Amino acid sequence: MDVRDQFSALQVPTAFFDGPGGTQVPDSVIDAIAGYLRESNANLGGPFGNSRRSDALVTRARLTAGAFLRCEPDEAFFGANMTTLNFALTRTVGRTLAEGDEILCTKLDHDGNVSPWLELAHDRGLTVQFVDVNDDTTLDYDDLEGKLTDRTRVVAFPLASNAVGTTTDAKRIVELAHAAGALAWADAVHYGPHGPIDVADLGADVLLCSPYKFFGPHLGLGFVRSTLTQQMRTYKVRPADHPYETGTLPHELLAGFVAAVEYIESVGWSAIREQERALGQRFLDGLPAGIEMYGLRTMDGRVPTFAFNAAGRSPRSVAEQLAERDIAVWDGNYYAVEIMERLGLSAEGAVRVGFVHYNTTDEVDRLLEALGEA
Repeated sequence: MDVRDQFSALQVPTAFFDGPGGTQVPDSVIDAIAGYLRESNANLGGPFGNSRRSDALVTRARLTAGAFLRCEPDEAFFGANMTTLNFALTRTVGRTLAEGDEILCTKLDHDGNVSPWLELAHDRGLTVQFVDVNDDTTLDYDDLEGKLTDRTRVVAFPLASNAVGTTTDAKRIVELAHAAGALAWADAVHYGPHGPIDVADLGADVLLCSPYKFFGPHLGLGFVRSTLTQQMRTYKVRPADHPYETGTLPHELLAGFVAAVEYIESVGWSAIREQERALGQRFLDGLPAGIEMYGLRTMDGRVPTFAFNAAGRSPRSVAEQLAERDIAVWDGNYYAVEIMERLGLSAEGAVRVGFVHYNTTDEVDRLLEALGEA
């Protein structure tokens, strides 16, 4: 079956280049969510059928999460979204920090991996510094090394920028953080639909992502290394089994998460990456005059997410013109406050397009034609 045939949402005239804000979902995910609510809806721990099926679903979701992140199932957990999970986790690790301790974030970060640290710094008397980027939006690793001190406790970083698409050398960041005695705290939200995540290989202590960015429902997924969990007192109710989950989980969304991972496995990361690279290169090769793009002009070192502006036009006016032609894109800063400031785009931001594997070359050509008119 063709990939697009599995998405009822794609059977419309709209070209969806809005994936960085949340991808469309295949019908199997919709069916899994509805199927749970029809056949298994109950809380956990009961002796009757629906409850037992719910118990089995949660177990399956943990096993799926462990396989997806390449970690032990009990190291993975779920919540409302990445930002909510991160506020909770930063408060947990904050119990181990002292006044004067330092946190490093990067200017590539989404604010979901910045504001939790800024608020914690306000409460605990910590210092937050930002690792700069080079003019091509790649991370400045010399600046990272120079800002690491014996008071650095956490290095927070993204696997990929949600604004300009740049990827980071995550393993290098983790090694530098650990050499300084700091935790490596990874935001994989934007990277999630573009390639496999292996927390064991990365060596990260904490990693967060969002299934709604990789063809699943609105949900947050996290990982904390078990040896780190053992060192911390977490915020939870006393009878709870999992140290990072508070209250009843959205079981129907867990069913959708399992179906999303199964969908990715059915397509395969190799095919996904090959299609995305081809789409991204076609876009770069066809950019019309008058379009100023920010970041790498190659598909090496990036995911197919692009930020740009059209000469003499506001980002919103371009996005609105594209919307009139059934082309869905974003404008603004997309919560990427630091990189927008670094690029001098704080006022209005930029237009952002993001390709995923269900996009087509014909759609990219439609976009390029419309940008030529803009």
